[in-house]
Amino acid sequence: MLSPLLMLLIGQEPARRPSLTGTIEKLPAFESKALGNSRDVLVYLPPNYANEPKRRYPVAYFHDGQNVFDGATSFIPNQEWRADETAEAMINAGLIEPIIIVAVANAGAARGDEFLPTRFTFRGSTIGGKADDYGRMLADEIKPEIDRRFRTRKDATSTAVIGSSFGGILSLHLGLSRPKTFGKIGVMSPSVWVDERVMIKRVAELTTRPKLKVWLDIGSTEGPDAARDTRDLRDALLTKGWRTGRDVLYFEEPRGEHNEAAWARRLPMVFKYLFGK
Repeated sequence: MLSPLLMLLIGQEPARRPSLTGTIEKLPAFESKALGNSRDVLVYLPPNYANEPKRRYPVAYFHDGQNVFDGATSFIPNQEWRADETAEAMINAGLIEPIIIVAVANAGAARGDEFLPTRFTFRGSTIGGKADDYGRMLADEIKPEIDRRFRTRKDATSTAVIGSSFGGILSLHLGLSRPKTFGKIGVMSPSVWVDERVMIKRVAELTTRPKLKVWLDIGSTEGPDAARDTRDLRDALLTKGWRTGRDVLYFEEPRGEHNEAAWARRLPMVFKYLFGK
């Protein structure tokens, strides 16, 4: 049987299967003044949310929201992060505290520009430079709306931002630039190579360590330099005072690849580290 990715490459998209689990609400075509465009935002509510009207919940914001909950919308058909299934199972098992998950869709062709903090040349084209604008959208437009509509805990220690690849770089950038908003960050399979490893340089230039709890990971088969680069990023954090197991946790998955299936496998560990009881 052909893989979904191979079927996409040869123009034969497999049948998409909806896979939403639990209570999920949609904010369709959310308009951003900061970026001048719109995107869908999906919100997962934990079990018993409706039955506990006085309870407030920590929030995890995910980039690439099309891939977070639903195989019907994911970039590779039927390969998604399974964040809803994972949260439901872990909450019901008492492994993590109940959380709200906000999945913010990317802007398609504008994804690279919006996710990367610096402008640089990549494969003959310029890319990046709008991560601060994305940060304004997330922190100043989407988060206030989520806090207004849902019973959230608004403080930074209760607010996470999680992403992979370019989204991992974006999560790190947002944590470093807005630590009073996002106190927990999930940096999964980060593209540390971007702009001559600019994020390692940025960490090295810190004069004070922001109060951030950092999950950092990579798969061992993501590329010849990916694991090395991510280890170097980990070491840069440790040099600046992050402490292994307390402020930063690094995981390298043997034979882990750069795809949603790998990130779905590791997500239970991310949730346990950031939101574990």
